[in-house]
Amino acid sequence: MAKDLIFELGSEELPAGFIHGALLSLETVFKKKASEECRVGFKSVRTLATPRRLTLIVEGLEERQPDATIEIKGPNKKAAYDTDGKPTGALLGFARSQDAKIEELKLVSTDKGEYVYAVKKSKGRPTAKLLPEMLKSTLSSLTFPKAMRWGNHDVVYARPLHWIAAVYGGKAVRFAYGHIKSSDATRGHRFSGKKGAIKVKDAAGYIERLREHCVIVDPDERRTIISSAIEKEAVRANGAVLKDDGLLQEVVNLVEYPVVVTGSFEREFLRLPKEVVVNAMREHQRYFSVVDKAGNLLPYFITVANTPVKDLTLIIKGNERVLRARLNDARFYFERDLKTPLKRMTERLKGVVFQARLGTSYEKVERFTRLAIFMGSELGYCGGLNDEEAGNPAVFLDDGLRRSADTKHLLARAALLCKADLTSGMVGEFPKLQGVMGRVYAREEGEPEEVCEAIYEHYMPSSAAGDLPASDAGAIISMADKLDTITGCFGVGLIPTGAHDPYGLRRQAIGIMLIMLDRNYALSLDKLVDMELLYLKEKLTRDPKEVKSGVLEFFRERLRNQLLSQGLSFDSVDSVLSAPWFNVSDAIKRVAALEKFKAHPSCPHLVIAFKRVSNILRGQEERLAGAMPDEGLFVEEGEKSLSKVSRRIEPLIRDYWAKGDYEKVFSTLASIKDSIDAFFDEVMVMAEDERLRTNRLTLLLYVRGLYWQIADLSRLVV
Repeated sequence: MAKDLIFELGSEELPAGFIHGALLSLETVFKKKASEECRVGFKSVRTLATPRRLTLIVEGLEERQPDATIEIKGPNKKAAYDTDGKPTGALLGFARSQDAKIEELKLVSTDKGEYVYAVKKSKGRPTAKLLPEMLKSTLSSLTFPKAMRWGNHDVVYARPLHWIAAVYGGKAVRFAYGHIKSSDATRGHRFSGKKGAIKVKDAAGYIERLREHCVIVDPDERRTIISSAIEKEAVRANGAVLKDDGLLQEVVNLVEYPVVVTGSFEREFLRLPKEVVVNAMREHQRYFSVVDKAGNLLPYFITVANTPVKDLTLIIKGNERVLRARLNDARFYFERDLKTPLKRMTERLKGVVFQARLGTSYEKVERFTRLAIFMGSELGYCGGLNDEEAGNPAVFLDDGLRRSADTKHLLARAALLCKADLTSGMVGEFPKLQGVMGRVYAREEGEPEEVCEAIYEHYMPSSAAGDLPASDAGAIISMADKLDTITGCFGVGLIPTGAHDPYGLRRQAIGIMLIMLDRNYALSLDKLVDMELLYLKEKLTRDPKEVKSGVLEFFRERLRNQLLSQGLSFDSVDSVLSAPWFNVSDAIKRVAALEKFKAHPSCPHLVIAFKRVSNILRGQEERLAGAMPDEGLFVEEGEKSLSKVSRRIEPLIRDYWAKGDYEKVFSTLASIKDSIDAFFDEVMVMAEDERLRTNRLTLLLYVRGLYWQIADLSRLVV
């Protein structure tokens, strides 16, 4: 008969950002240990949580393991028996190790020959006997972004652990994790719940008893309560809640018993930029903003308290007092910042160290401004830098150019000003407003709207799913800034390893590629890295060739992972990424075309032939580089035909390639099938005559050149 298991870990308040990952870890680890290690079946698993507890509820956990027959592999037959058929020492030792008699062992035929196996029957143990070690092992295997030890205890957890409740079939599961002993009791709300232990018998009773002690243990229920309550409070204030799913999720994980209240602040603070007021409420106080039908802020906020009280006045007044102080700070910094031009803020970057070996933030701005102009010229968005501008990009800060409509001036000015707000008082106090305040201050100074938006957009995307820049200037500066960071870090040895990526280089590489794809930019990453290395040459501590190789491989792995995550075939991705792939948009078009080409009837035969071509040419490429086959040396009809067909389709392939029509490239290439098959049937490539041999190898190199720069078709799996 199956029974239910309740497993709860009670601790000091966990950070809200830890809870989702911890629940996923708890569920994953338990399922693996139950199913794979302990062979105990169950009907379903669900997880619940509050800031003070992580809970696992397993319904229908079987009462015992099934009996099992285990086969253990021993030595192969030749090692197990001598020439007379008698057991060797190896076989006798294996039998002793398995506590088995020689006659109880059996021979099993495998694809690698005959092996001796010991067969053991294992009687299933009761689940109640397995659970103490299973739960202890589950607990010790949990992962957190940061874990800690406390006091003199050896145990590790995200925060100090206070209790463990473990109940199976209504009975306590007893075990110890360090100094904490499990029991059949949980605890209620820290302040509002009744004091003392709360006995746990079953899942339904567990949830309801906690509710009686002011704990809503189900996060989905808390979300529903909070969502409904804040909407009602906003309506009472004649407005609507400013949508913020991230804040809602965080607040759900900050409280055990949500109590929603509304407060207000002075209307004079509405004269501050909307982003400032919202940020002060959200980031520092976790308040929801209220807006009118037009999206304008109203002088109200909604907050979620964690303690049910009869009189909410004290809670409201306390929150109003704290918010007033934050908004007063914001107003002070905003008004003070307005007295300092962005140009002067940019100059202050000379005193801000970006990275000890890569110099100041001002030096970084100069580098990626040059790179942004180079990108813009490559894309035809703007002209390139002249000698004066290349030597001193700061010439674009001349206020006389502020109204210039020239795209180069707009791009350079936005790039030079985009980090200025890092030295502002507002961003110093409210770091998440970087870019936002730059746009605000640029508008206040009368900068062109293109410059203002590019300043804001250059931080995009902030995540793989984040918004992308809407303007060319914002997109170009974003890519230049990110590529400067990546190449610079590789240039001084700050290369990500495992999960260690302090400068967020993986995220920034993905951001660059997402922008390229979104805007279909025909930019070659290898060329961009070359230019950036020129700008960085005085800072590099590693060989530029190694840096370039490392950066490009870093991008290629990110691109490979992105393509595979979209369900594209590994061999198609590998085929394209083994050819020059540096134009990301173009590479993805090639992968898509190759996926379709794999359904072409000639594809399997071509791939087999091209694999043979690659094998024959291996090690010969450097010797034959630049050579062309001599038609006067052709002897066999097979080589004459292959040369003729190859020369006929080469201009077609080049034309389709230039147009980016890769489906036609591959379908045209398919017309070579019969000729290449005949070549290998009739022609001895490695002829004794050195001139014939070299000429035939050169012909194959020429044939491979028809597709080699587009995709290494020999890597396809057929």
